[in-house]
Amino acid sequence: MVEEESVRVVHCGGSALNFRRAVFSADSKYIFCVSGDFVKVYSTATEECVRILQGHRNLVTGIQLNPSNHLQLYSCSFDGTIKLWDYLDGILIKTFNIGHKLHALFILGRSEDSVFVIINSEKPDVFQLVSVKLPKSTSQEVEAGERSLVLDYINQSPKCIAFGNEGEYVAAVRDFYLSVYFFKKKTTSRFTLSSSRNKKHAKNNFTCVACHPKEDCIASGHMDGKIRLWRNFDDDKKYTYTCLHWHHDMVMDVAFSVTGNSLLSGGLECVLVEWRDASEKSKEFLPRLGAAVEHISVSPAGDLFCTSHCDNKIIIIHRNLDASAVIQGLVKDRNVLTGLMIDPRTKALVLNGKPGHLQFYSLQSDKQLYNLDIVQQEYISDSHLIQVELTKAAFGCYGNWLATVEQRQENETELELQMKLWAYSKKTQGFVLNTKINMPHDDHITALCFCNAEKSESPTLVTASKDGRFKVWILTDDSDIYKKAVGWTCDFVGSYHKYQATNCCFSEDGSLLAVSFEEIITVWDSETWELRCTFCQRAGKIRHLCFGRMMCSKYLLGTTENGLLCCWNLLTCALEWSAKLNVSVMEADPNSENIAAVSRSSAGSDLFVFKPSEPRPLYIQKNISREEVQWGVFVPRDVPEAFSSGSHRWLNRSQFYFLTKSQSLLTFSTKSPEEKLTPTSKQLLAEDSLPTTPFYFILGKHRQQQDEKLNETLEHELIQLPVTETIPAINELLHTPAHVLPSASFLCSLFVNSLLLSKETKSAEEVPDDVDMEEEKESDDSDGENVSTEEVQVTDNTDIGEDIMHQLSKAEEKELRKFRKVDYSWITAL
Repeated sequence: MVEEESVRVVHCGGSALNFRRAVFSADSKYIFCVSGDFVKVYSTATEECVRILQGHRNLVTGIQLNPSNHLQLYSCSFDGTIKLWDYLDGILIKTFNIGHKLHALFILGRSEDSVFVIINSEKPDVFQLVSVKLPKSTSQEVEAGERSLVLDYINQSPKCIAFGNEGEYVAAVRDFYLSVYFFKKKTTSRFTLSSSRNKKHAKNNFTCVACHPKEDCIASGHMDGKIRLWRNFDDDKKYTYTCLHWHHDMVMDVAFSVTGNSLLSGGLECVLVEWRDASEKSKEFLPRLGAAVEHISVSPAGDLFCTSHCDNKIIIIHRNLDASAVIQGLVKDRNVLTGLMIDPRTKALVLNGKPGHLQFYSLQSDKQLYNLDIVQQEYISDSHLIQVELTKAAFGCYGNWLATVEQRQENETELELQMKLWAYSKKTQGFVLNTKINMPHDDHITALCFCNAEKSESPTLVTASKDGRFKVWILTDDSDIYKKAVGWTCDFVGSYHKYQATNCCFSEDGSLLAVSFEEIITVWDSETWELRCTFCQRAGKIRHLCFGRMMCSKYLLGTTENGLLCCWNLLTCALEWSAKLNVSVMEADPNSENIAAVSRSSAGSDLFVFKPSEPRPLYIQKNISREEVQWGVFVPRDVPEAFSSGSHRWLNRSQFYFLTKSQSLLTFSTKSPEEKLTPTSKQLLAEDSLPTTPFYFILGKHRQQQDEKLNETLEHELIQLPVTETIPAINELLHTPAHVLPSASFLCSLFVNSLLLSKETKSAEEVPDDVDMEEEKESDDSDGENVSTEEVQVTDNTDIGEDIMHQLSKAEEKELRKFRKVDYSWITAL
């Protein structure tokens, strides 16, 4: 049984990777990015997450390399602490308590004992740049309360702060102001651009700033798409600036190269622009990056760039503007209209991705698997343009079919509606468009569902619409003289008193279809499409519909907008029970009888897990989230858990995930976030306490498998393989440095001999007495060498074939005894 622990809500990934600028390691092998409460370390070559630094109790807001040790990393958070990490081993070295909410972190190479952070002042919308001295101490937690003000009334974004010319000055921008503070003079210069109030249609707002690494030059980005290069800013009257203009909209970030010979910029055009020698005539482009560029970072070695994008993506780019790697997180769309779904084939989470796409997201590896382009149109970034939206999606027939609905509406009378059905192709290992249906309904489609019964003869899809109808679509033969093909066609159209159809769902065996028409629920026979019965409570429009499963398949559940949860018995056609509950999410577990309902309250959202046959909940957890929960889904486990208590048993077969209004993906688990997000290799180290060599991972697993087999077999065994950890030769071979070992050809024969079987294969009862006496005599006449022998054990091992259970000759036995006497003590002297 699993040890019972409290069920807690944990962040299961999907955090924003583009919240702050990414940071490269000194050798450009790794890239660091903030991800919620954690710092993730990715390999720039393989795109894999190799380490997760966890220890902050709130959102991480800044990361910087330690200038005095390139193998260490600083991070700051809203929890008011600065932490120092050894990022290769994932070890937290020290924590500095600042006592303020930290919004950004900056570190200069010349200031060893101090860092710069952005904190709140007494007013909520006023931020300050302060210098914090980090005291030297041997303790792991240190109070760092000594700080001094550098700049006041600045922007909280770290893109609006930049240090220039090896830390001689710092530039800060906000609104229409550029402030430059000189550390040696301890003076501040402020420059102002004309605002939109004084000049018609002017968009001179500062959006970002960067400083030249070696010269007195400041680059600033603006709302109008211009980049201004400021010089001679040490004099308030003699300052000058020149303009670079290519972007048609706001410049979202700028960054100088390591040498300062080129300037990088990005914005809403999804293009990275490189301005060489600060000239408009000499510029290069990297287009079609897929989403707006929010951040630009440059590696300390200067060989790599990276761009962070609004679709939660990081692209690693070579110096020649060639994209080499993409790190894709969970795409946060403006509205998740499709809800949360699980792909039956890949067990991936499926939901809205970038506009017009479905994203397939792996919950195990916390990375996006791929995007499926549904709309198949070029996306144009324009806030005034009405885009085609992907509104509905559903999987059917165990992942063989996918139905999607897309719509575009400029006004109330003009509605463009299209339904597409996609077939899974084993050849391409993806979905291929099979049928496209224009205007399947006269109004918005409110719901669609497949009949996923095992005994279903042909795939069936049902759509419900505000036009007062629900339609049944079936798969038919669409072959012609040229090729064999199948397609979808409408088989039945149903309605109920011209009410709007709002929800639909099939029973587990597919024999019944439930369709809600505003306040009324109708139940239809799926074979004849005859109306069987209706249910109505007059408690508002039906919000959710759900059939019970397994032993509770005779129940039908529904929730209303007026805050009522009802359960009807389909055998008696009567209300079984009802509860006053304002349910926002209701999902059925496909592997059990459990139903999860999330209700809204003034304090937040609450979870109730129950069976339809019992009105009393199996599990209740209050305040799972302070904000509204919009979607939820049960994900079947690959390996079931073994919780015994009733409050934990609902987690045995499936795990419940839910998405909040701010698009945070959360789940319920008995593991802490640290245990849940620890890499597999780190868990192996914690469990086995083995060195991190590949040989020891293999031998450690081999040892565990041997222990399990030994526990399952009988007490006596005919042939036993040698345990690797008891052989001195193997231990010395693995622990000795390679450069002091003899050649591999010399060690090969000795190593193979040490792996030979060390026991006789004959039963002790079958060995004649004279043979025993002869063996004892030879052992007494030996040279005194210590030869470790093991007891002969006898058993009937059914796993070993009879072909190896032969009788050894005396010559073979003598040869085996010689191999046992080989001296390996020379290895210990190396």
